[in-house]
Amino acid sequence: MSIPAIITVGIVAFVTILGFVASRWGAANLASFDEWALGGRRFGTVVSWFLLGGDLYTAYTFLAVPALVYGTGAFGFFAVPYATIAYPLVFLFLTRFWTLARERGYLTIADFARDIFGNRTLELCVALTGVFAALPYIALQLLGMRSVFERLGPPFTQVGSTATLIVAFALLAAYTYSSGLRAPALIAFVKDTLIYVTVIAAIIVIPAALGGWGAIFAHAAPIYAARPVPGHILLPPSLSFGYASFALGSALSLFLYPHSITSLLAARNVDVVKRNAVLLPLYSLLLGFLALLGVCAVAAGIHAKPNDVVPILFSRYFPAWFAGIADAAIVVGALVPAAIMAIGAANLFASNILRQFSTTRPDGELRSAKMITVVFCAAALIPALLIHAQYTINFQLVGGAIMVAIVPMFIAGLFKLRIDPRALVLGWAVGLACTLAMVMTNGFTALFTIHIAAMTLPGAVSLYALMANIVVVGVTHLVTRKEIPA
Repeated sequence: MSIPAIITVGIVAFVTILGFVASRWGAANLASFDEWALGGRRFGTVVSWFLLGGDLYTAYTFLAVPALVYGTGAFGFFAVPYATIAYPLVFLFLTRFWTLARERGYLTIADFARDIFGNRTLELCVALTGVFAALPYIALQLLGMRSVFERLGPPFTQVGSTATLIVAFALLAAYTYSSGLRAPALIAFVKDTLIYVTVIAAIIVIPAALGGWGAIFAHAAPIYAARPVPGHILLPPSLSFGYASFALGSALSLFLYPHSITSLLAARNVDVVKRNAVLLPLYSLLLGFLALLGVCAVAAGIHAKPNDVVPILFSRYFPAWFAGIADAAIVVGALVPAAIMAIGAANLFASNILRQFSTTRPDGELRSAKMITVVFCAAALIPALLIHAQYTINFQLVGGAIMVAIVPMFIAGLFKLRIDPRALVLGWAVGLACTLAMVMTNGFTALFTIHIAAMTLPGAVSLYALMANIVVVGVTHLVTRKEIPA
């Protein structure tokens, strides 16, 4: 076994042990749903910062964004403003949601929909949205891990990367089942430390080896331009709307995902949420540096699948032992958010879908959530292994496009707008139908081009679907508003 493989396996084994140890953290009563699913809603600023960072900065950050920059150039940097835009939204809207959730005991965003609108159908729609949006995002974590495993050499190439993934996610499911949200919260301390060490080293060593940033951009620009499908070192005007729409659409969905809501609701008080909205942009700086590694890979003359370029950079410019640390950072950076995503989706399924069709007692609801967490870890393997997208970032973007279907409900509920829930359900259905139609007709990509007369307008599927959703909600509400009691 190679040195990088030994180090990667050792670190993954260590965090797996941490995942099981987390069940004893804080003398938790894990027979309680709140304790298992939300850490007892007692996490302070530091723990929440690591948990939210571990939740939001994933294999998407470490592999998918640099891969898109490697393939397309400047367009891939939309992720930096998207992450920056999201935090003021947290400060303005999610703090208000957190306060309502604490006052009324919400476990999920579907609880919020049921409480505010009093409509079980809308609750079910919101829950299903979160469940299905989480699957491609978990699949992205799987693909990130597989990119690392495939490059570690024997015995991974002998056993097969798919078998290795199954083992890794079996361990993930086991410690998540045992420890709940405390497992990823504790492991996030290790994960974020690994990522910061790796990124700081990468932005010092790799540019120096390539002659500095000036030389990197000068060398990469003609390579991008000479490709059969040209990339751009600077964003061309024709892609400006697409860039902006990807940033806005992604920002609107980021904190509505079930894993984001789960991490937010675990905070001790609203001040913890506010402090993290101020502190988490530090991760956006990290994201910008990681995105630049895509340009470094172009300048370095690397020819590989986009998802592989970051592991190749580490193996080329670092000693084997540090390449192992970097590989472990990617794997752990996938395991932590995958655990939170599985918990968040399981909470929705147990609390807002099964509850619709059964009279499960609270202890039975917890058992159901634990079992569903295991099922979700297994189910995420299906899109990861069967859907072949050119850029893995499309898994996250498609998940985000699904998630924005509940934005009108969330805004209307948060500000107590008297919108007929039937209008919100119909808008949700139309928005999702538009999302699926655009994604499937475009080869599982989240960029869709609208043709208006002689003009073409490439933009994010999420934004186009949201516009259709809002129009349908508005028209339907106007038609039905006379039926709404004063």
